[in-house]
Amino acid sequence: MLASELRFRGFDVLPTMEPGGTPLGRRLRTAFLETEETVAPLAELLLFAADRAQHVNFLVKPALEAGKIVISDRYSDATVAYQGAGRGFSDSVISQVTEFATGGLKSDLTLFFDLPIEQALQRTNSRSNTGERGNRMDKENIGFYERVRAAYLKIADGEPNRFRIVDASGSTDEVKTRVLKIVSEFLDKP
Repeated sequence: MLASELRFRGFDVLPTMEPGGTPLGRRLRTAFLETEETVAPLAELLLFAADRAQHVNFLVKPALEAGKIVISDRYSDATVAYQGAGRGFSDSVISQVTEFATGGLKSDLTLFFDLPIEQALQRTNSRSNTGERGNRMDKENIGFYERVRAAYLKIADGEPNRFRIVDASGSTDEVKTRVLKIVSEFLDKP
C-alpha cells in the first residue's frame, strides 16, 4: 500500500522483502522458513545474513544508486530483534554480522508495527485459520516474542530520528493512515 501511494505521488519505488527479495533469497526463504527441522540459531543468523548480503548487493544498492526509494519488509533491525534478543546472540556478534552483510548500509527510516503480543498472536492464528501459510517463525513461544518486541522498542528509544513505532491496532485503513503520515513527514523534512 505504501509503495502504491508513493508511486501515485510520483516517486520511483522498489518494494522488496527479507528473506526473499532476490531469486537466491526466495530459495533461502523456502528452505529456511518452511522447513520442519530444527534450525540451529547460528545457521539461522548466517542464513539471514547471506540473504541480506545478496539483497543489498544485487537489489538495494543498485536501486538506491538509481534514485529509487526502497521499501523493504524487514532489514537489519530484524536481526537485532530476532537473532539478537530472540535467540540470544550478543550485540557485538549481531553488529559484526550485520555490518559484514550490509557493508554498513543502514535504513533511513524504519517502521515497527507494534501490537501487544497476544493481539499479534491472534492475528497470526486467524491468518492460519483462513488457509494462509505460516512459517516456523510463527511457532515460537511468547517469551521469544516478548524479547523481540522489547528489542525493537529499545532500538526505537535509542534511534528516534530513524526508527518510528506504528500503532498496528485497528483496521488496515487506520494503520495505513498512520504510516502515510509518518512517511510523508519524513520525506518532507529538509
